[in-house]
Parts: sequence; C-alpha cells; structure tokens
Amino acid sequence: MRDFIRIVSLLLLICLITACFAGCNQGNDDPAPSDAATVAPTEKGSEEKKEDVDYAASVKLDMNSSTAKQEVTVKLFVDGDTTHFNVPTSVMDTGVLKARYLAINTPESTGKIEEYGKAASKFTREKLESATSIIIESDTEKWEADSTGGRYLAWIWYKTADDAEYRNLNIEILQNGLAIASNSGNNRYGDTCLEAIAQAKANKLAVYSGKPDPDFFYGSAVELTLKELRANIETYNGMKVAFKGVITINDNNTIYVEEYDSETDMYYGISVYLGYNLSGAGLDIVKVGNESRIVGTVQYYEAGGTYQVSGLSYRQMKPDDPDNIQKISDGNDPAYKLVTAEQFNEGKVELEVTVDGEEKLQSFDFANMALSTSVEMKNLTIKDIYTTTNEESSSKGAMTFTCEVDGKTVYVRTAVLRDAEGNLLTADDFRDKNIDVKGIVDFYDGDYQIKVFTVNNITVNN
Repeated sequence: MRDFIRIVSLLLLICLITACFAGCNQGNDDPAPSDAATVAPTEKGSEEKKEDVDYAASVKLDMNSSTAKQEVTVKLFVDGDTTHFNVPTSVMDTGVLKARYLAINTPESTGKIEEYGKAASKFTREKLESATSIIIESDTEKWEADSTGGRYLAWIWYKTADDAEYRNLNIEILQNGLAIASNSGNNRYGDTCLEAIAQAKANKLAVYSGKPDPDFFYGSAVELTLKELRANIETYNGMKVAFKGVITINDNNTIYVEEYDSETDMYYGISVYLGYNLSGAGLDIVKVGNESRIVGTVQYYEAGGTYQVSGLSYRQMKPDDPDNIQKISDGNDPAYKLVTAEQFNEGKVELEVTVDGEEKLQSFDFANMALSTSVEMKNLTIKDIYTTTNEESSSKGAMTFTCEVDGKTVYVRTAVLRDAEGNLLTADDFRDKNIDVKGIVDFYDGDYQIKVFTVNNITVNN
C-alpha cells in the first residue's frame, strides 16, 4: 500500500514540473512564423494607405512610334469624351477631326443627361483650355472611325508649359473617376487604363463614389437636351422629361422653347402646352424671354400631327423640387436663325441615335429637327394667299402665303394681323409683295411652314 501511494505521489510531482516548464516556455519563446504570417503584426487600422499613382503621367508619348499623331487646336468642345479638333486637310479633308476618346465613356451631358456628365465635360474643357500644346494619337497606324462613322478614336495628350511633359487626358479622366471603362484593356495603354480605373474605384471618386452629383436633378423625369428629345421623340412619347431652353413665343397658352446645340450649329425646340394648372409664380417662370427648366410629359398632338409637352406643375412651397419647372435666367431673345429655302425644304441633319445599344448616325430632315424653333427667311415673293374665313374660328382672318424664293416653294402662315391702329390686315396688303419673315417652324397638313405671329415680324421689301 505504501509503495502504491509513493508511486502516485511521484507521478503527480512529474506532472506539476512538466506544466510549469510548459507555462514558462509559452510566455518566453516566440513561435516560428508560418507561411501566412510573414509581416510584423500592427494595431488595427494602423496600416498605411497606398500612395496614389498619377497614371496620366506614368505613360509617355512616343513620337517615334508607328501610330498616327497630329498637333491640334480645339475647334469645339462637345462633352467629356468628344472634342472636335482643327487639323490640316492632309489629315481630314474638312480640316476638322471629330475625336472620340479611346478607352473611356464619360456620362452624357449633351443628350440624355447623366450623373457627373457635366463634371466630366467641365474637366475636359478646363484641361485643354489650359494647354500650351495638344497632340492627338491613334491606337494603330491610322485614324480609325468609331461606330458612328463620323468620329475618330484618339488618345489626347496635352501639356501646360513648354518645358513640361505631355499628360494623357484619357487616363487622367479615368483616374479621376469621371468615366467608366470602354474597351479599356484592349489598347496600347490598356494595363495603365485598368489600373487607373481600379484606383478611382478604391478611392470612391465621382461615378464610383456612391454620392449624389450636385449638378444633377434627382427627380422622376428623364433629364435630357432638346436635341436628344427631338432626335428620339417617339422613344420618349408618354414619358416625363426635363430639359432647359429659351421661351420665345406664347400663343394661346402654348409656349415655344428652343435650345442651341454647338455641335450641329442649330437650335432644337418643342411646343409646350401650359393648360390651366399654373398661376402666379408658376406663370412667371414660363414668361417669354426666360430661359427655364421645363418638366412635363411628352404626348402626340393628333390635331397638329406633331409632339408636344404638357402637364407642367409648380409647387411654390418647394421651389427646388426637381419635378418643378424652374427659371434659369431672363432677358433672352429668340434666335431667329437665318435659313435658306433650300435648307428649309431639302436640308438634312445627321444626329447620333442609339440603336440596339450602339450609337449610330442617322439622317433627319432639317425642318423636322427645327420644329418649334425661331427662324428668319428673306426675299420671299408671295404668289398666292389663302385667308381663313370660318366665322366660328379664332383664326378668322389669318392667312397662308404661298411664296417662292430661289425657285423653291415656302409656306408662311400668319396669325390674325393688325396694324398699329388696330386695323385688320388682309390679302390686299400683301399680294405680290416681296417679304422677309421671322417666325416659328411649324407643321400643318403634311407641309412644313413658317408661322408668323405679329406684323412686326414681316418686312415688306416692295
């Protein structure tokens, strides 16, 4: 029995000694690092942020490469990823190269308005306006057209001092988060483009920020330009839209709104039916001469065979509501853009439209695209006059002139006209006269016409 107790005591003593040594070793010896733990531990959140890379400066312009290159000046800024440049006629017969920036797709600012579109457009303009030299470069040995066939894919290089190096604007736009990828990896600077995009995403810049764009209206309407609306009018039928323009005429509770587009050097417009929902401050916003933001619904006007916008509203207690109409400025005049009879009757306008998700150039009649805009035409000789005689019509006394100019027929429709003393003007006052007119492009009974609203907009030349 004593031997058994002695053995048990000895075993307990050995266990206590072993535990003691194990505890001491645990506190004093560091284990060998594993494959996964190859860096010294840091406190939570103390890891330093990786320094940003200026990718726009990391690529270099190689003037000896096989790509096409040309020093240029800016002719026209279009938006964030499209600029028209002046070039020698040896590059383009027209002396203008319409450049679509390679590898990037900035949000829209000239068609359907998108978040950060205005910011991207402003960024591009500011960089190129400050440049002392601009060089455009192709991605291959020649200038390649984009899907529209009217623009050419290009890298844009610029510098702001004679002794500075050129910077790549395409990549600079990407690294600032002002564009999304567009075949960004499939070009000569593809790896750098992808790295610039990854950095912009990591830094949550602009389009990757998840934050509202302060220059964008977040209402229920589709933000667009009048050019976009006119070119895709059937697409927007029945939809609520928002656009800005100058109000030129108010005719029997219908206003005409127009907006200039520098890319095509023409005005686009639409008629807006006010109805009787507006009063007070709302009516002040849509006064003639104001540039205003219009919010309403597109609808087909059966009687006129054209589209119009209606359903405007104004909540005076919430003047900044994005679904409200809003005044931008006042004191604006109608453009009364001078047009020829040939342009009016036979002119064409090529505009970009989206077909099956791809941009294409489509040809439109000039007069169709100029509907509801103010124009001027000169030297029309009146050949025939029709007068509205319907006693029940508010247009009784209005006239339609069939005119000839440069061998072309042009129709002019007048409102009921009165002279300074209030006397009604009739066909006898205009028969066989040669006139200049200012009016709104209108459509009636299958023909485009110029609609004149006051006698002051008719100048009799003989």
